[in-house]
Amino acid sequence: MHEYSVVQALLQQIDDIAKENDATRITKIVTKIGVMSGIETHLLEVAFNTFKEKTICDSAEFIINVQALTIRCRACQAVSELEKIHYCCQECASTDVEVIDGEEMFLMSLEME
Repeated sequence: MHEYSVVQALLQQIDDIAKENDATRITKIVTKIGVMSGIETHLLEVAFNTFKEKTICDSAEFIINVQALTIRCRACQAVSELEKIHYCCQECASTDVEVIDGEEMFLMSLEME
C-alpha cells in the first residue's frame, strides 16, 4: 500500500512548512487528489490517521478534495472535465487530448497555530 509512503512524505512536507512559519500545531490540512493519481482516498485517510499521532498534525482536520480528470482537446482546444475516464473530447470526439488536471496530488493549504 503506497498510501503509507505518500502520507509519510506529506507529513514531512507539512513539518517543514510548519518550521518555516514557526508553527507549533496544524489544525487543518487540505489536499487535492486527482482521480487518476493512483491514490485510494480511503486508504490515504486511514494511513494519515495512523501516522499523524504524536506529530504536529495530531489533532488536524484532514480534508481530501477529489479532482476529476480534466482534458484539453488538441484539435478544437475545448477543455472538458470528464465524469468517466474516457480520453475523448466531449465537443468534437477527437482522441487527440492532453490531461491538464486529475493525475496528481497536491497539498493545497494548511491552517497553523
